[in-house]
Amino acid sequence: MRILGVDPGLRRTGFGVIDVQGPKLTYVASGTIVVPTDITLPLRLKVILDNLRQVVEETKPDTAALEIVFMNTNPASTLLLGQARGAALCALADRNLDVHEYTALQIKKSVVGAGRAAKEQVQMMVQRLLALDGLPAPDSADALACAICHAHFAPLSEKLGGLNYQSRTSRGRSRVRAGRLLG
Repeated sequence: MRILGVDPGLRRTGFGVIDVQGPKLTYVASGTIVVPTDITLPLRLKVILDNLRQVVEETKPDTAALEIVFMNTNPASTLLLGQARGAALCALADRNLDVHEYTALQIKKSVVGAGRAAKEQVQMMVQRLLALDGLPAPDSADALACAICHAHFAPLSEKLGGLNYQSRTSRGRSRVRAGRLLG
């Protein structure tokens, strides 16, 4: 299975692609989409949309994983981040990918073992888990961590009969949280 992980952001959107074969994780590609700040918001969202479409075309993932955005102290920033995330979702949906969504806590816990891990810890564990020569850039590391998180959750999902274990899925199928069917 090939997984595309996305860490959405209005200034920098990270992406990371891994192959999963049983317990083995293999690095395929990663990078950061740097969005110009001197253009209008609709054009910034288009940069994210177009670049993620290109990543999907070049890497041909089987599925995608995306971080869920939570409200932070600045509602305006949260709204802008949500719009960037929406552009990413549209790019993935446009390429007919199943999109699995995970919280930052789930991603960090899956990769580092602690939900409150620092960015540097995530970078180091991603480097170690994927046997990379150097530390990945922060945005790429977060996207790769999201893909790794899905690689860890996917076998459980299969054992539960195809149900999605993560908090949400963009395809509207049944959801499971902490082993309970939510419908």
